[in-house]
Amino acid sequence: MKLGLLEQLRRERAAQRPVVLLTWLATGQQSLAHPDDAGALSDAVRRALAKDRCEAVDTDAGPVFLEVWNPPLRMILVGAVHIAQPLARMAALAGFAVIVVDPRAAFATRERFPGIELSAQWPDQALFELAPDARTAVVTLTHDPKLDDPALLAALRSPAFYVGALGSSRTHAVRLDRLRAAGLDEAHLARLRGPVGLSIGAQSPAEIAVSILAQVIEKLRKEVP
Repeated sequence: MKLGLLEQLRRERAAQRPVVLLTWLATGQQSLAHPDDAGALSDAVRRALAKDRCEAVDTDAGPVFLEVWNPPLRMILVGAVHIAQPLARMAALAGFAVIVVDPRAAFATRERFPGIELSAQWPDQALFELAPDARTAVVTLTHDPKLDDPALLAALRSPAFYVGALGSSRTHAVRLDRLRAAGLDEAHLARLRGPVGLSIGAQSPAEIAVSILAQVIEKLRKEVP
């Protein structure tokens, strides 16, 4: 790889922008492609980024290898509650960089969340600074509208690929009314998974965590072009 191209790739990685390194196998020529670029390979680039998988494609100029450089997966958990503890550990094992957001210092402690990034900011400020992107999942867990709703308002207006909220069907219906009153339209609300998680009959905090992570992975891996 030429030095100039390597430096460009480093800048893209530092800015956490998704990018694909294209290598024309017949000539060794290389270039970078972004998901919003136009051109003959644009669909293949977007598909490779969505699948998070390198692949080779045939073109009129010969085969091209697409090397995917996606930003890291992130999961933002709002609420350092019991369910957040197993969910944070499981998500980290699945390859997510996990951030637990909770301004209540008694809940968000290193003892309860060893090795997990913690934020003591209020959720709206935390979400503003964390800037969820298309590689980010956001899950609210507190049952407290003062904490959950500001996070959901920010997350549903962001490119986050998954947004979920813990609570019963009745709680979720009331939540949707609040979010409508706060200015979200039906397109925004349709993105919200609630009650959060796959319907597997989960009861314990760990089982609920499994159902949530499974739904996040399903959204990430199955709902791609």
